[in-house]
Amino acid sequence: MDGPDGGTRDDDPTGPSDGRSGPDSARRADPGDRAATPTDRAPDRRDRATDDDRGTSTHDDGVAIEDGIGRWLLETDDWRVTTCRDVAASLAIIATIGLLLFAVGGTWPPFVAVESGSMEPNIQKGDLVFVVDDDRFAGENAVDGTGVVTLESGRENGHEKFASAGDVIVFVPNGDPTKTPTIHRAHFWVERGERWVETKADPGSLNGATCDEITTCPAPHDGFVTKGDANPGYDQLPRSGAETTVVSPDWITGKAMVRAPWVGELRLAVGSAGAATGLGPTGTFVATGTIALVLFGMAAGDGSQ
Repeated sequence: MDGPDGGTRDDDPTGPSDGRSGPDSARRADPGDRAATPTDRAPDRRDRATDDDRGTSTHDDGVAIEDGIGRWLLETDDWRVTTCRDVAASLAIIATIGLLLFAVGGTWPPFVAVESGSMEPNIQKGDLVFVVDDDRFAGENAVDGTGVVTLESGRENGHEKFASAGDVIVFVPNGDPTKTPTIHRAHFWVERGERWVETKADPGSLNGATCDEITTCPAPHDGFVTKGDANPGYDQLPRSGAETTVVSPDWITGKAMVRAPWVGELRLAVGSAGAATGLGPTGTFVATGTIALVLFGMAAGDGSQ
């Protein structure tokens, strides 16, 4: 009963195996049939992708410029905006701190960096020292009109600054504005014409000199005799310390209050760069504060990991 093509109809994949296969093939080929729906939906996905691509210029994590420029600047994660935002925040913090310190201390800039070891061990080289006007926070028995308590008076009433009696002052040697200010302790007050070497000086700080051998004795005017805590002799001796005559109150630019160890190294580095670029005291203060905040933020970030 089997013919030569008896098995051909069953095995031929291109032809219909029975009468039901024809309609099925027709339905699959019909372009209007539902089977073609996935192909029809592809343009929709492309349209949506195009819309999303267009949105990247104004959206960052769901925040759009259309939501308000202020909100976008505050909440966007765009790195350029966040960088500007961080810099602005740092400057605002520095400005606020500077204004507060100026209000408290009454002097600008409110900090000085220590460049030498003449006040060691109580104030170290590289320290940053907060200073105020000499008439602020005056202690008991301060010299009239200055607010400065001398080492001599401090020993009597217990007034101490930086682990020793008396106030530490910042002054310009000989009143010369071209000289670097000095930060030393005020030892005692002398009046014009006083032979202070004989009346008030500690013999151990005179290096064996007599009043006749010192040009600042008798005192040429009223003022302070000063000395660095680590120095062997008074600043008013020849070739000693700050090499200045008796320090007039008018030459005092501040009174030291608190020190920040080693931060002054940063201030000195910025100051050196500022001298080459013409950066003034305010610019130096802002630059130092900004760098300090960045370093503090980096240190805080490392410590939290």
